[in-house]
Amino acid sequence: MNTQIVEFESHRGAIEGLVIITVKQVTDSRGTIREAFRRSTYEAAGIALAPFQQINITESRRGVIRGMHAEAMTKLTTVAVGEAFGVYVDLRPDSVTFATVATVDLRPGVEVLVPPGVANGFQALTDPCQYLYCFDTEWEPGMEGIACSPLDPDLAISWPIAVDPDDTRAISAKDRAAPTVAELARRNSP
Repeated sequence: MNTQIVEFESHRGAIEGLVIITVKQVTDSRGTIREAFRRSTYEAAGIALAPFQQINITESRRGVIRGMHAEAMTKLTTVAVGEAFGVYVDLRPDSVTFATVATVDLRPGVEVLVPPGVANGFQALTDPCQYLYCFDTEWEPGMEGIACSPLDPDLAISWPIAVDPDDTRAISAKDRAAPTVAELARRNSP
């Protein structure tokens, strides 16, 4: 058996506090084992995480866009099945990277640590796509958070699969109705 090993690595993203991670993976003729999370490895890389309080998996069909949501929680995101185009936007008004957009091609083994106040969203590139979210706080209706439109023209997100903004099967009415980053900035100005 020929064994291939991909070692853990991490690097900072274009947004302050955003970390892109490739987890340790061991592949042989039987398949692949991925260390989805090993606290000691994250800590050795300088990535401190509070214990997870909730873990969700969202299954989406190809072309669906979900997000851009920035709750008051840290998230560790990845895909468990398939591939996704991950998009992150800094919505923290006092951040030096406010309104910065970062994108990551997500597949099993690639994770993104998303700090509070940074919106995350994705477009499913495969059918199915299972997107995994680990939260350090339990999500509750009405909890503190902010969102922006994934179709905001000023963000110029190049979604890989064209989307009809009126197709509620591809993007929810709630996500379409979210404010633009310019509208959010006006709300936060004195």
